[in-house]
Amino acid sequence: MLHHRFRFLLAGLLLWLTVQAAPAWAAPALQYTLLMPAPQTHYFEVDMRLSGFRKAYTDVKMPVWAPGSYLVREFSKNVEGLEAKDGSTALRTEKIDKNTWRVFHPKAQDFTVHYRVYAFELSVRTSFIDAAHGYLNGTSVFMYPAENKDLASTLTVVPAQGWTQVTTSLKPVAGGAPFTFRSASYDELADSPIEIGTHQVLQFEANGTPHTIAMYGNPRFDEQRLLTDMKRVCEEAHRVVGKNPLDRYVFIIHNIDRGTGGLEHLFSTTLSVSRNAYSSEAGYLGFLGLVAHEYFHLWNVKRIRPVALGPFDYDHENYTHMLWVSEGGTEYFSNLITQRAGFVTPQHYLDALANGITRVENTPGNKVQSAAESSFDAWIKYYRPNENSNNTGISYYDKGELIGAMLDLMIIQETKSEKNLDDVMRYLYERYYQQLGRGFTDAEYQDAVAKVAGRRFDAFFRDNVYGTKTLDYATNLGYAGLLLSSTPASGEGVLGANVSTNGGKYTVTSVVRNGSAWQGGLSVNDELLALDGIRLTDDPNKLLTARAAGTPIRLLIVRDGQTRELTLPLLPAATQKYRIEVMPNATEAQQKVLRKWLPERKA
Repeated sequence: MLHHRFRFLLAGLLLWLTVQAAPAWAAPALQYTLLMPAPQTHYFEVDMRLSGFRKAYTDVKMPVWAPGSYLVREFSKNVEGLEAKDGSTALRTEKIDKNTWRVFHPKAQDFTVHYRVYAFELSVRTSFIDAAHGYLNGTSVFMYPAENKDLASTLTVVPAQGWTQVTTSLKPVAGGAPFTFRSASYDELADSPIEIGTHQVLQFEANGTPHTIAMYGNPRFDEQRLLTDMKRVCEEAHRVVGKNPLDRYVFIIHNIDRGTGGLEHLFSTTLSVSRNAYSSEAGYLGFLGLVAHEYFHLWNVKRIRPVALGPFDYDHENYTHMLWVSEGGTEYFSNLITQRAGFVTPQHYLDALANGITRVENTPGNKVQSAAESSFDAWIKYYRPNENSNNTGISYYDKGELIGAMLDLMIIQETKSEKNLDDVMRYLYERYYQQLGRGFTDAEYQDAVAKVAGRRFDAFFRDNVYGTKTLDYATNLGYAGLLLSSTPASGEGVLGANVSTNGGKYTVTSVVRNGSAWQGGLSVNDELLALDGIRLTDDPNKLLTARAAGTPIRLLIVRDGQTRELTLPLLPAATQKYRIEVMPNATEAQQKVLRKWLPERKA
């Protein structure tokens, strides 16, 4: 037996000889080139240059969804003409599942994959190109090598002829070709939308960070006012967490005929806004609210996040019970931000909150689906509503905002107005984002609330977040010296159904759970012909406004091409309208809670 010393020497010599004899393998590298030679045809073209890939084959993938928009969209359906080459030699490719292509390159470490992507859906979560401009989200355009998702890459954008602007939060390559950017991983590339064209570019600074605006669509707006107000929103949003994770930020704003909302990213956001939004105070305030919502996401969701929301699995749904925090909580804070920044008064904020209560409590699905369940089922319900959705579900945006407000008031009350929900966000940021570098679990969120409040709210979470018990609005608002009141929306009998009047036909589009139509057997798609023997010439909802509840009505309808008559019990509306007012005799302690919750900050 060899002495152990000699065995180590021999092993070292063999390793040295192996290394010397091995070829000088290059580390894997990835370069993308984005082309748009004929933008009027609505196609992007992508070249992927893969170097140092030593296996006999490489799988490349296209994501099935876009983070922040919880729906499997099957982006691979828009891919055409994928081919691969080693220089001028064609390589064999095979599609092995719905979003994966296998490239066989047994004799080549370096090769190029080329494909086209049809892009003609202008939304904040998809990609679009026409003769006027191009816009893309990385998940719907760029593939990635399946086993190298964390590989850094460069991207060179070749704009269409006549286009001079490329705006993205990706950092440019120093000394590189024009419009060449770098990303540390596919996650960063996918999370950095790009606007390409001749759009207007604006700049402002907030909290020492440069902010860029790419303004597409030629809206009419007061440029100085917009820059000043967006700066105020951003600086107020920074105050919530008190930590600035940014070295740059980009707003891509699409001003179109009808806006569709926004989508958050790590260092940017895309906003889809009606080009007329700036011409009225209500529209402009709505725009600032959207800015506040998407900007606050750079903390809540992108850095303060549930464990399921990163790193992402781009092949499957990423399930979480916490969208009521990530989206509903962001909506709650965005409304606080516009109030704290002085754009709306405390009473205006309270009126909006009362409208939120009205909306949630008048949705029958609020008693069927919890906020946690709504979050979890976003993939199959929220983005795929049907005529029965209001009866079976609740929006995690709407319900989450109200849960946030009640939690905030409970924390302020428990801490004698020393702490609030802002402190929970700060704790989550420091503990999970900065210290642990991960998201939080459902239980850890409850623990964070308890740590800040000094007591646990387990019954609240059980009943109001994971259950469907009605939130105790009156008690919690009472902590701030506020009075919640409600009045019936109507004392008359109502049909309990929504009716379309298009083309002179009166067609049922939805039926309210437990209402007159529900109990009387009226169905969606029924065509209404006559009410109590008289031919309909108007929406029956208008005709019934003078009818007393309790009086049966007869409806002649057409269903599946056949006429039939239904008798409906005319029931009163079960809806309530809520209002929040300040108590005239609020105590000093209550006033202190209100000041902590809704501080009045002058513009």
